[in-house]
Amino acid sequence: MIIVLGTVRVPVENIAAILPAMERVVEATRAEDGCIAYAYAQDMLEPGLIHIAEKWRDRAALSAHFATPHMAAWAAERADLGLHDRQIRCFETDEGEVL
Repeated sequence: MIIVLGTVRVPVENIAAILPAMERVVEATRAEDGCIAYAYAQDMLEPGLIHIAEKWRDRAALSAHFATPHMAAWAAERADLGLHDRQIRCFETDEGEVL
């Protein structure tokens, strides 16, 4: 199993504009084969900070995710809206292992 955790930053003035794009990518990604969980969340205390949490069946599913049309669209949208400071880490674990 693959766990992806991280953060990104969005200029506070662009949060309202980026939310629909985030919703589209989350919905499309959750429908992908091998996606167990996929979520974005705004930080409660730090405006513009977005937390990312993902859980994938395996590396093949995660690799396929990056090749989808909705990820290409998301890459263009996030660049246009100033998403920056991406800090994302990927971890591999056994299904029964607790992190």
